[in-house]
Amino acid sequence: MIDLASYFPITDSTWIFFIVLLMILLAPMIMARLRIPHIIGMVLAGVIVGKYGLNILERDASFELFGQVGLYYIMFLAGLEMDTDGLRKHLRSMLFFGLLTFLTPFLLVYFAGTPLLGYSGWATLLLSCVMASNTLIAYPIVSKYGLQRQRSVTLSVGASMIALLLALLSLSVIVGVLESRAEGVSVAWPWLVLQILARLGIYAGVMVYFMPRLSRWFLQRYSDAVTQFIFVLSMLFLSAALTSLIGLEGVFGAFFAGLVLNRYIPHVSPLMSRLEFTGNAIFIPYFLIGVGMLINLRSLFESWHTAYIVACIVILGTVGKMVAGYLAGLLFRLPLSNGHMMFGLTSAHAAGSIAIVMVGMKLEVAPGQYLVDADMLNGVVMMILFTCVISSVMTEMAAQKIVLEDAPPIEEKTADDEKMLLPLKYQGNMEQLVSAAILMRNSRLNRGIIGLNVVLDDDHVTVNQARGRQLLERATKAAAASDVRMQTQSRIAANIANGIMHAFKEYDASEIIMGLHDRDHKEGDSFWGVFTESLVTELNRQIMLLHTEQPLNTIRRIQVAVPSRAEFEPGFSRWLSRLARMAGNLECRIQFHSKQSTLALIRQYLQNTYPDLRAEYTLMAHWNELPRLCGEIKEDHLFVVVTARKGTVSYKHAFEKLASELQQFYKYPNLMVIYPDQYGEPVNAMTFAAPQKTTQLSIYAQLRDWFRHVPK
Repeated sequence: MIDLASYFPITDSTWIFFIVLLMILLAPMIMARLRIPHIIGMVLAGVIVGKYGLNILERDASFELFGQVGLYYIMFLAGLEMDTDGLRKHLRSMLFFGLLTFLTPFLLVYFAGTPLLGYSGWATLLLSCVMASNTLIAYPIVSKYGLQRQRSVTLSVGASMIALLLALLSLSVIVGVLESRAEGVSVAWPWLVLQILARLGIYAGVMVYFMPRLSRWFLQRYSDAVTQFIFVLSMLFLSAALTSLIGLEGVFGAFFAGLVLNRYIPHVSPLMSRLEFTGNAIFIPYFLIGVGMLINLRSLFESWHTAYIVACIVILGTVGKMVAGYLAGLLFRLPLSNGHMMFGLTSAHAAGSIAIVMVGMKLEVAPGQYLVDADMLNGVVMMILFTCVISSVMTEMAAQKIVLEDAPPIEEKTADDEKMLLPLKYQGNMEQLVSAAILMRNSRLNRGIIGLNVVLDDDHVTVNQARGRQLLERATKAAAASDVRMQTQSRIAANIANGIMHAFKEYDASEIIMGLHDRDHKEGDSFWGVFTESLVTELNRQIMLLHTEQPLNTIRRIQVAVPSRAEFEPGFSRWLSRLARMAGNLECRIQFHSKQSTLALIRQYLQNTYPDLRAEYTLMAHWNELPRLCGEIKEDHLFVVVTARKGTVSYKHAFEKLASELQQFYKYPNLMVIYPDQYGEPVNAMTFAAPQKTTQLSIYAQLRDWFRHVPK
């Protein structure tokens, strides 16, 4: 007979990694069939393979390392995906809920712990810190349902960080007082609190000042996907390491790093997709499995005393979090489903609780007697399992109810005819155009974008077509990095403008997003390029021309110049909604400049449709103030000019000087020019023999230009 027990636990790193990957693969499948949150499956898988289960794997250094990274990742993503605008609006509510979700279980455990559990005052105080804190173990469920910016989620994430910070501060005070007593020195706890708060203030000030500036500088200069990913991770672990130096757990630093970098990593960006993918695929499951391997289910049946301690800890801690969650939801007048969400997110305990208990196990209260005994350790570890199950089930149930309650009606989902067409020609601006389309698309419609490359039918058609296909492949990969589908087409045409218009009609597209002419490409003297004017003349649908030399996620403000009477154009809501989505995804301010009547309608539309948008409205009495506005715009602003076609209601003769004014007065490269949807003849008379360029200049403008070029 072969003794299989001699082969376990497995110590070979290759087999360990294979078995872990197998658990990560199979646990969600099995849990999905049982209709149980997959997070529970990860924890239970760790219980089964750990030394207290079948003893298949040993909890070696890899679980320590990847588990720590996974915990940091959960907190980092929570800060990264947090609605910072909602955080500013609901800061008082978040502080109140944070204090409530800390004090309720803290006081409940402290006053009930001594009579029920028989622990000393210091041991009960430490256990109160454990139960007052919590870990956002169910946060991946929130991400799966796309509810990261729900008010209840924002409040829960912020409150969890406040509760964790207060628990860590309390732990630091306990450690400081007991260690000073052991050394025969008396230290007042208020002095310890002031020291910790001073170190925390210095840390926060340094991070808030340096990290945004360093991130903006780096992301503006390095666009390589791998380089940006490594930079972000290095900032995460730097922040976590610095919090460890000031006497706090690294999880707080990980969350703080996510909060600081929130502005520079849009939720729909490829970088965000890579961060989420890496965390959800490897690090977070590793952390959950490692937590499961700490749990000893046998201890429940070894002694009634252990089972009693586990029951008391779970009930007291869960009741405290439940009272705080539902009471806060009631006071904030939130629906019951949001109360479920607040209770679910704040009720789980994980590695943070283990860390606090481990610290207590090293504190001597008497010679040979430690603050935390084996029963409390087993009780806390078992409590982790039960609270993770409760948290996951409640969060999943709440997320489903919130999604159903907030689901828009069918008419809203299908009303938008959004189909964005991206004519692509140069590698230099491809990523920015794809990024702009992703930032402006309606994610609820879940529609892809269309990438188009039109090649001129000349002697170099074969070479240019091969280059165009390569460009479209790279564009498809760039879109796929944000989980956005891209449909591509490469076509040959005798006229570039007509080729784009034919594709526009074939795909029944709603708008065009294309690059603004770059003089470096030597395509002619016109500011608009060779065929842009033809498109504007022949096509009455929205055309957005973009030119920028810095990543869009580093834009701090969007400045929009809007002509008077633009609200009467049929495309008014389309371009306004596109810019609103871009500003919302970038989490930057958007400032509109126009006449008072136009600004009033812009304000009304945005307040009704995008109430959380940070918008500002500045009076621009006349369009001739555009040169002054050009001089006020900063280097990291995006300047958007809404113009119009000749013969439309918002057209102005000053638009004929727009190109020369922009060239003369606007010195930065971040520019977008929008031609909105306007009434006119449909695209029904196109020919491949049409001229390559159609000029829109009036006879007066032509005479003016002629006199300017007359030799003197």
